Amino acid sequence: MSTDDRARPELATPAVVGPEATAAPTTGPTRGARLAEPAQRVPSNLARAVALAAKQPLTAESALAIAALPADQRDAITDDLTAAAATRRDRHWGRIVTFSPKVFLPLTNLCRNFCDYCSFRRSPGQPGAWTMTPTEVETWLERGHKLSCVEALFCLGDTPEGVFRPYRDTLASFGHQSTVDYLVWAGQRGLDRGLLPHTNAGILSGPDMKRLKAVNPSLGLMLENVSPRLCERGMPHHRAPDKRPEKRLAMMRTAGELHIPFTSGVLLGIGETETERVESLLALRDLQREHGHIQEVIVQSFRARPEIPMHAADEATPREVVRAIALARLILDDEVAVQVPPNLTPGTVATLLGAGVSDFGGISPVTPDYINPRHSWPHLGKLAQACRAAGSTLRPRPPVYETYLERPGFVDDAMRAHVRATSPRLAALQAELDASVGMATDLAQISHQAAVARTVDAGLAQPE
Repeated sequence: MSTDDRARPELATPAVVGPEATAAPTTGPTRGARLAEPAQRVPSNLARAVALAAKQPLTAESALAIAALPADQRDAITDDLTAAAATRRDRHWGRIVTFSPKVFLPLTNLCRNFCDYCSFRRSPGQPGAWTMTPTEVETWLERGHKLSCVEALFCLGDTPEGVFRPYRDTLASFGHQSTVDYLVWAGQRGLDRGLLPHTNAGILSGPDMKRLKAVNPSLGLMLENVSPRLCERGMPHHRAPDKRPEKRLAMMRTAGELHIPFTSGVLLGIGETETERVESLLALRDLQREHGHIQEVIVQSFRARPEIPMHAADEATPREVVRAIALARLILDDEVAVQVPPNLTPGTVATLLGAGVSDFGGISPVTPDYINPRHSWPHLGKLAQACRAAGSTLRPRPPVYETYLERPGFVDDAMRAHVRATSPRLAALQAELDASVGMATDLAQISHQAAVARTVDAGLAQPE
């Protein structure tokens, strides 16, 4: 298979390497200017619903009514939404915000879908196309283990063997007939090195998920949005058959039937309305209430970049983002974590925490974000310090949440042992983060004391 070695995951360094830019027309709608009229009074029934949501989830009727408010009223209610969301988060999760230390393995970026916002996917022979070799997989797994990672994230394009003969030939040269075969092999290699695989491979069948469950404590698939409108001509999913919402919901429902702890999420700023965002969150809530398997929901922001068709599309504004985060916390049931990728989300850590976030997702000390290479992971020590400054504590976790380890049918004894075995490394990383926060606090105190001393000295030096 033809591969551009300059763009594949390099073994010498985890430096971020972006794909080559390609000229393409802008697609997808853009939002107009915010209304300039004075803010109208928020209806009292919705104000009461938001206040009640600090204790229990919003009803579907109230959530949809909030989304349908005029723009100035949505803006006016946003601060109340974030305050209620932070209170809900604190009641169940406390002031602990988690992340999963991971090594990112983009097994292949070949994909049969063409999403207008994606710079990751390639076709065989296209500059920047890659498929990781077994040697590369093992090398990165080993590096991840040495650098205190506990998660091995396998993220790749949708079912490339279904459309690309060169990729099928590549798999055969590795001794595999399908991508799932390769993922099962890679997952076992991860477990052998003390890493916990978490696979996001697009649309998977029930039998394939059952095979992957044996080597993955959790799986993932972004819903992105439940609206079929985004699949119409001229919209971002028009050329992406696997982004049809009914397909994605069906896979997630099957995952629930198989008792697989699952991560999903919504994507902001791809032309969706606020009502469609809420409908997507409600669809995920319905799945969770039906099967109890949705462990976390990601609220992820689209970021425009030159090499994609949507290079000039409007991103969601910071105000929209915090409102979406808050609505996610207020709509979803308490046991579902609300995750926000800190490298993709506008706003300060304090702002995100103030909107109800309880998790920052996977962060890698060894590999870049291959899906969004222009946006680097935050430095863990600085992130821990920012969390502490906002009154929270940053804590590492495995990719599967603790509550699923004891729930019947979700994690078997063998996988539970693998998860428990990561505890010493998580504890060691926690100690490092605590030390970095303590050092920053000491330096701040020293700086403050020095400033006080300089002020005193200046005062003593003044003539009578």
